Amino acid sequence: MLFIQIHFLDCLTIVQKLIKINFMFKANYNLYNVMFPQIRIEELTKLIEQHNHNYYQLSAPTITDYDFDMLIKELIDLEKQYPEFLSPNSPSQRVGGTITKEFKTIVHKYPMLSLGNTYSREELFDFDMRVQKALAGEYEYVCELKYDGVAIGITYENGVLKRAVTRGDGLQGDEVTANVRTIKSIPLKLNIGNFPQEFEVRGEIIMPRKVFDAINKEKEEIGDAPLANPRNSASGTLKMQDSSVVAKRKLDCFLYFLYSENQIFETHEQSLNGLHQWGFKPPYIIKKCKTIEDVYEFIDTWDKKRFELDFDIDGIVIKVNSYAQQRALGFTAKSPRWAISYKFKAEQVSTQLLSIQYQVGRTGAITPVANLSPVQLAGTTVKRASLHNADIIDALNLHENDFVFVEKGGEIIPKINGVDLEKRQGNSSKIKYIKDCPECNTMLVREEGEANHYCPNEDGCPPQIVGKMAHFISRKAMNIDGVGEEAIELFYKNGLVTNIADLFALKKEQILPLERMAEKSAQNIIEGIDASKTISFERVLFALGIRHVGETVAKKIAKSLKNIDAVSIATREQLLEIDEIGDKIADSIIKYFAEPKHQEIIARLKNFGLQMQIIESNNQVSDVLGGKTFVVSGVFLDYSRDGIKDVIEQYGGKVLSAISAKTNFLVAGDKMGPEKLKKAEKLGVKIISENEFTSMLK
Repeated sequence: MLFIQIHFLDCLTIVQKLIKINFMFKANYNLYNVMFPQIRIEELTKLIEQHNHNYYQLSAPTITDYDFDMLIKELIDLEKQYPEFLSPNSPSQRVGGTITKEFKTIVHKYPMLSLGNTYSREELFDFDMRVQKALAGEYEYVCELKYDGVAIGITYENGVLKRAVTRGDGLQGDEVTANVRTIKSIPLKLNIGNFPQEFEVRGEIIMPRKVFDAINKEKEEIGDAPLANPRNSASGTLKMQDSSVVAKRKLDCFLYFLYSENQIFETHEQSLNGLHQWGFKPPYIIKKCKTIEDVYEFIDTWDKKRFELDFDIDGIVIKVNSYAQQRALGFTAKSPRWAISYKFKAEQVSTQLLSIQYQVGRTGAITPVANLSPVQLAGTTVKRASLHNADIIDALNLHENDFVFVEKGGEIIPKINGVDLEKRQGNSSKIKYIKDCPECNTMLVREEGEANHYCPNEDGCPPQIVGKMAHFISRKAMNIDGVGEEAIELFYKNGLVTNIADLFALKKEQILPLERMAEKSAQNIIEGIDASKTISFERVLFALGIRHVGETVAKKIAKSLKNIDAVSIATREQLLEIDEIGDKIADSIIKYFAEPKHQEIIARLKNFGLQMQIIESNNQVSDVLGGKTFVVSGVFLDYSRDGIKDVIEQYGGKVLSAISAKTNFLVAGDKMGPEKLKKAEKLGVKIISENEFTSMLK
């Protein structure tokens, strides 16, 4: 019997090797996955995490984005097919989807003390004198950048991420594990190294500047107020309930301190090197300093170069390198005696306000911009600064020709943060916010709860008309090749287009006589417009430019309501049932489709052949829910609302947007709508919980 078992295991190993040798052939690839799904899932997990490490920690990717996405897709498909092998630390879980209804308060095992701060070189010198006096021997510092983000403590057990907790009040913080799992620079599982059985690593979660700018650009496009700065944005993102939204924000993390029961490194520098070897992303800009003069030099270097980074810093952290010397120095009640942070002063200059220009965006939002006497600030010449809205102008009490203080600080866009009252001219008048649109003279409106004034003349105000068409042809919308914003302005100026539907009626002979238009350019434009008719419905919906409907919201609406007709007649209740749709977005959609001009434009777009319904992909897993109809309401523990709808369709069921006599089941989550519950009870629709729904799948 023993011989037979050994012989079988040998054969199994040989079969595995033979299949892997022929891995390039799809038939054998599928055979390998069918015969050894757990082994393939483990292989993919290690491979994907290695590529993640290469990309996010080493900045040295070894495969294309497409190939990486194919690995992720293969892993997700296998885990769906074999859910018993799905690990909470699988790379597939980085896309999020977990809903955190309440963030638990966790007491820190090691208190998260704050560092002493200083803006003064004299105080840095005093700090150095105290260290010198207490140690009475040689010592050295490690200088790091002070990241302007959110402090985090992450616990690992046996090399696996167990828990992530914010700083809170230093003694206890909020558990944000589900959201931290989505951050790709944070390893979910460590594969190599002499790490302790249990340890905590601490650092700073940040929002990269390019991510912050991209989010604000989209907010600007849909008429929403911009995010204030990357630090606040990172903090707000980390406390979002839906981890799939967190994943899309592409947060990053630098980890720079290690806590464990037994100290395994002798210096802070060794600890940073160890963290790097284990798969973490420690600070890569550091300097070992023998003297306080070396520290000053590092500070001066990064005070000038900080604006070249893709993330915000607000100073430098100085730490004694030796852990033995750190223990000897000890702590005060609030902070360690062996470390201090030097904070940069926000660069600020005084210059004269020349005028205020009021810009009109494509959604009609009015943005006041200060025109300034040119001045040097943070290595650039500043001529303009945003004033955001009327409230900011009132708060600053701005007068004509005032001298104002302008700073960048953590902001890339200059802002005015005060007035030099000593230089104010005695006869200057207080600046009053405009009442009429500067472009079309329509009286401005300001809705309750809104920060901005708006021009309501969306179909007659030139910047709004051109802006809407420029948005329509943009890359993330219709992506029309050969047509740019300049071409749109040229067409509008010459009376060829007044709305997005007019683009599809353009003829080559109309374009050719225009300035800078040659035969080839005109032909490319016509071909680009024609090719855009194949763009998917969700992107067409985004391209319409409905206020507050961004790219993500458009996808969710398209996925839920399926076609433009359903969207155009959707009730407020139906819209609010869609994930991420709130009152403001729902009201904006209803208002848009209530306008006859918009209905006419959509009818024309339909006639021109644009995609006005979602094309369903055949991703059915099973027919166990075949013939059954469901309505989903509330918040769920293991699914997002859209996620549970996807599962229903994958298992053969049909999702309805409203309860009727044809509804078989109402899947009821936490905080479900009371009206839906009442209607379901009245019509005798069976109400099931999340657990009961999951049982149906089995």
